[in-house]
Amino acid sequence: MRLCSYWDADEGDRLGLVADDRVLPATDLLRGAPRTLAELLAASEDVVGPLAAAADPDRIRREGQLLEELELLAPVPRPGKIVAIGRNYREHAAEEGAESPPAPLIFAKFSSSVVGPGADICWDGRLARQVDYEAELAVVIGRRARRVSTQEALGAVLGYTCLNDVSARDLQFGDGQWTRGKSLDSFCPMGPVIVTADELGNASDLAIRCLVNGEERQSSRTSCLYFGIAEIISHCSQAFTLEPGDVIATGTPGGVGHFRTPPVYLADGDEVVVEIERIGRLANRCRVEAVP
Repeated sequence: MRLCSYWDADEGDRLGLVADDRVLPATDLLRGAPRTLAELLAASEDVVGPLAAAADPDRIRREGQLLEELELLAPVPRPGKIVAIGRNYREHAAEEGAESPPAPLIFAKFSSSVVGPGADICWDGRLARQVDYEAELAVVIGRRARRVSTQEALGAVLGYTCLNDVSARDLQFGDGQWTRGKSLDSFCPMGPVIVTADELGNASDLAIRCLVNGEERQSSRTSCLYFGIAEIISHCSQAFTLEPGDVIATGTPGGVGHFRTPPVYLADGDEVVVEIERIGRLANRCRVEAVP
């Protein structure tokens, strides 16, 4: 299944099922279906299976609304937590002049940084001047995971989406820890859809790339992850509980702007696109705010 969250002027946040370029509300496909992704994640019974069984692609294409006509939200509009993994592609660690870490390097992004496809990435130019892109595969947790093994870990996954770990490098490295520079409002675009694990299957070898104004800046495959998805989930779950709706950003490939020679940062008006094979295309425009 391909799931999206979108805004309905009359009913607010809605859960939709996607086929090609069309969306149909989940409640149109299944009686008693969750109205929002939050309801799906909070359900005490498995609703993913019945919803998948009811998700007739032909009906969605026939009756659904065009994606381009909807205001898409981040698929998980407000995650409980965003767990991010640093230096998880060897080429990114190498361009930074750092060793690959002996275990997944964990940091956090605040959930208030989340925006959806088409939303602006905004920052105060007096606060941050070195804003960078990071294309990442994101894992959406669907079941509670605490102290799970690598063999059990993928059972906790609802699905996968695209994520841009936007980073203010001057704040990130100036602070000496990464939270503020990674968590400015709008610094976590996600979307456009969640592709559920049963449809996507193995996410361990997908093409991933980032384009800025149409120019390819990053290109790799998730097979180049230093720590794989199951290993990341298991490692995190030994320390803290992963809950439905949590998002894990699995790391970015080499090619970020900060470590180019000379460095190249995002500017007002730039379009940033994250593309991941079999998931989709996440596009956002940059805006430098004139804050009084």
